[in-house]
Amino acid sequence: MARPPRPSRLLPLLLVALLLIVHAQLWFGRGSVPQVATLAGKLEAQTQRNAEARAQNERLAAEVQDLQDGLDMVEEKARQDLGMVKPNEIYVQIEK
Repeated sequence: MARPPRPSRLLPLLLVALLLIVHAQLWFGRGSVPQVATLAGKLEAQTQRNAEARAQNERLAAEVQDLQDGLDMVEEKARQDLGMVKPNEIYVQIEK
């Protein structure tokens, strides 16, 4: 009488080995769970620093704009009220 063929133990061992490799990559390889968590924390910190830098840039831009507008206002006042002119400029006044 012939014995029925015995299932090969090679296939389950191969599948278990592949599962272990995939699991090891998940926890220790490139793009692993701990590495992703670390990078997420770094990303959050960088996002916060970017927001702070953006706010500071906006404050500085507003300050520069205020200074430019202020100088323009001072120049206009000096021209109208005091009759001041820039170098190489001819002042013409028309009386009504």
